[in-house]
Formats: sequence, structure tokens, C-alpha cells
Amino acid sequence: QVQLVESGGGLVQAGGSLRLSCAASGRTFSSYFMGWFRQAPGKEREFVATIRWSGGNIYYADSVKGRFTISRDNAKNTVYLQMNSLKPEDTAVYYCAMSSRAYSNNYYYTRTYDYWGQGTQVAVSS
Repeated sequence: QVQLVESGGGLVQAGGSLRLSCAASGRTFSSYFMGWFRQAPGKEREFVATIRWSGGNIYYADSVKGRFTISRDNAKNTVYLQMNSLKPEDTAVYYCAMSSRAYSNNYYYTRTYDYWGQGTQVAVSS
């Protein structure tokens, strides 16, 4: 099994920054890709960003493009989400996810991912 543990959430004022981390452990795959999703109260879980573990194929939701940056550290089995210029509408629980496939064009669908973390809360005050 794969375990994903997110950290780095918290309360920040609008315009501030946070960096989320997602540490992966357990069974690993020779190639896979990771994603960040978020879920605000009363809303569906939505795609934020994705990165292929081997590098490349980095995509963002339009709502975070230019403000968020996804990256990974293979040596630490960790994926990061650097969030800058935060807005109140970024408030949500943020989840990282892993797909056991090398890649999928359906990276924005939750069903594409096989493993999920428990989530970390991000709150942005106005």
C-alpha cells in the first residue's frame, strides 16, 4: 500500500504564501504521477495541479495558474505545492493524490488517482 501524508496548511492573510508538502511511503512504482486537489465546504473536490514523477507534464487549474507551483523531490519521495498570492477563495482542504499509471490525460479527474492523503486545511482571510 501507499501512504500519502500532507503537511504545511494553516491560516494566512490574503496575499500571503504557504508551501504544502506531500510525503509518499510504502509501495512505490517505477513511474507514476501526482496531483493536488482541493475541496471547499459544500463544493466538489477540484483539480489544482499535477506533475509526473519523472518530471515534466506539469499542469495547473486556470484558477491557480501563475500563483501556484508544483514540484517534487525524488530523493525524499515528496511533492510540494508552493502557493503565493493567496486569495480567500483558495480556502479549502488540500489533498495530494497518486496514480499508479505513468501518465493520463485525465489528470484532472479524481477517479484517475488510486491513493489519497488525509488532507490539510488552508484558510485565507481577507
